[in-house]
Amino acid sequence: MHVATTCLKPGQSGLPAKLAALDSETSLLLLFGGSRVIDRPALIQEILDACPRSHVMGCSTAGEIHGSEISDDSLVVAAVRFDKSRLLTTHAAVHTPKDSYAAGRAIAASLHQPALRGVLVLSDGLNVNGSELVKGLNDTLGGDVVVTGGLAGDGTDFKRTWVIKDRAPQSGYVTAVGFYGDHIRLGHGSKGGWDKFGPERKVTKSDGNILYELDGRPALQLYKEYLGDRASGLPATGLLFPLAIRSSNTDGKVLVRTILAVDEAAQSMTFAGDLPEGVLAQLMRANFDRLIQGASEAATLTLHNQEQAGTSSPTLSIAISCVGRRLVLGERTEEEIEATLDILPNGSSQVGFYSYGEISPYASGACDLHNQTMTLTTITEF
Repeated sequence: MHVATTCLKPGQSGLPAKLAALDSETSLLLLFGGSRVIDRPALIQEILDACPRSHVMGCSTAGEIHGSEISDDSLVVAAVRFDKSRLLTTHAAVHTPKDSYAAGRAIAASLHQPALRGVLVLSDGLNVNGSELVKGLNDTLGGDVVVTGGLAGDGTDFKRTWVIKDRAPQSGYVTAVGFYGDHIRLGHGSKGGWDKFGPERKVTKSDGNILYELDGRPALQLYKEYLGDRASGLPATGLLFPLAIRSSNTDGKVLVRTILAVDEAAQSMTFAGDLPEGVLAQLMRANFDRLIQGASEAATLTLHNQEQAGTSSPTLSIAISCVGRRLVLGERTEEEIEATLDILPNGSSQVGFYSYGEISPYASGACDLHNQTMTLTTITEF
């Protein structure tokens, strides 16, 4: 396996020769760029023309990750040529959130072939219900195949996201690549680092990923009471105060949900994943040191999972972190990227993006939708 990466800043163009040299039928080209990159199609086309045989995956972001640096409106590119493994890419439409479950099932069915070892999923970040998407994937693949990935971002604008579909940036799709063979290993880890506060409340009225009531009270009204002056900045300021949900007061599995939109008329909030009626929900807020520690723990967990899979030498790390973490950490954001590299073996290449949702197993087994986490996927051959 051979890896090369680059970050093209605004005004730069052209793919470095070291990346173009890795083009082959068993190569994967990853592109992560600002949402406005879609308005410069020539930039992406120039890169794709240099790698006509490679499989291509990519999406828009709320910030691009390259090594230990974070950029905006750049285009991060990674080229990976596999020596002993096979790849297959596929896609499905998500024109509305109601398409999400069927899209997950369709993608899983397309990739569910012998020797499938892992799947990387990149989805439109606004038209999708991430919980239903992963449910569709899990119902077909089960928990034996590692599934990771994320939802595309659009900074803090929440207006337009895209993925690379048919070698062009397009909205309204979920894309995925399957990794096949006995010599490829994928590690994964996902951790948060937020503190809970306030009372735990029951979701008393919801519809999929739309929350209407908590403890019988209008959800948006209640949320605004906690946000105070920051309520005027919703939905963006809601990223600073995600919800922790669990099925019961004895359930140790806690998932985090991030706001995508608010409806003043209905006093409701739309989240990146489901909030089923009856679950318990509690507000969370940032703890700077714990957020950075969470990134370190994600890297440690990734190495643990990859060692269990038979190797401890990851070559490529794909870091997908939530836009909410970036808003909270501010100038300290690069510390979480540096924290992951400090744990990963020397020489590891790292690319990735800030997202509207992260996909990874909670610890092991079937994948879950996460929000407000640092999620890592490591890929290597042996």
